[in-house]
Amino acid sequence: MADGDYERGRSREIGAIAAELKRLAAAREGLNGRDTRCPSAEGPRLSRPQVFVLNGWAASPHAWDLCKFMCHPTGTTGVSPVASANPPRLFGYVEQLDGEPEKAIESVERCVLVGWSMGGSSALRLAARWPEKIAGLVLVAATPRMMEDKATGWKGMSPRRLEALRYGLVMTQGVGMFGVPEGKPNPYLLDAPANLERGLKYLLETDLRADLERVFQRECFEQQSGQQAYNNKMYARRSLAVHIFQSEHDGVVRAANADYLQKVFPQASVTIVPGTEHALPIFIPELIDEAVDSCIRLAAAGQDIA
Repeated sequence: MADGDYERGRSREIGAIAAELKRLAAAREGLNGRDTRCPSAEGPRLSRPQVFVLNGWAASPHAWDLCKFMCHPTGTTGVSPVASANPPRLFGYVEQLDGEPEKAIESVERCVLVGWSMGGSSALRLAARWPEKIAGLVLVAATPRMMEDKATGWKGMSPRRLEALRYGLVMTQGVGMFGVPEGKPNPYLLDAPANLERGLKYLLETDLRADLERVFQRECFEQQSGQQAYNNKMYARRSLAVHIFQSEHDGVVRAANADYLQKVFPQASVTIVPGTEHALPIFIPELIDEAVDSCIRLAAAGQDIA
């Protein structure tokens, strides 16, 4: 055999071995549920949870214009092997007050909830009611209680501060209530007075702390005959993907609220954003995209926590 023929034969052999090793490695990753990049053309596609987005009080749909996940049906990167599903559905604060998200959740098997400000409160409320249906939570400047509670030391807004927000919204006709940086969409709008009042009433009266602690705390006890007894009914899933985003000096939702949420969800990823911005969807859209995509991928792969 000529030297050239020998070398060509060895090259083909080495190439075949390398291809087989690559195939085996891909198969091994697939069996471990870790290969979420390149789905087989012959294998079944992964199912995708529905994404529900819950907007803030007096918020415009444009608050989410910079978030890519809002317009991509298969994940924010476009390469996820997740089967096509309905695009994310956005619920305004009036729809939240009218119970539209509840109707939507009842019609799906699983969903990822993305909530900002008042919408974050709605996301927490829905998660506490349907924990078995929640595949992931992305909480953006979210709080279980908007108002301060001096009796318990809860950090929140005073009624005077809340009234100032409404006054500022009316005075500016919803245009740049907090000031909108150049090139950013205005995340706020001036709604009908009756709707604004309903939203303010919700913010003034809502306190979800007891519900969250009852459903999601890892260790729940109740007093029985002077002894602490474990209550299985008050124990909820630990394996829930949760991402929390909070400005360090937000004047609407205090940073201490994020600390509380991390205690409720110890597995949560917490990102503290420097500055005072409340409208985080227009300031950190890429981070929100990554969090939503992570929830979608993990849920589709049959996993929960990154």
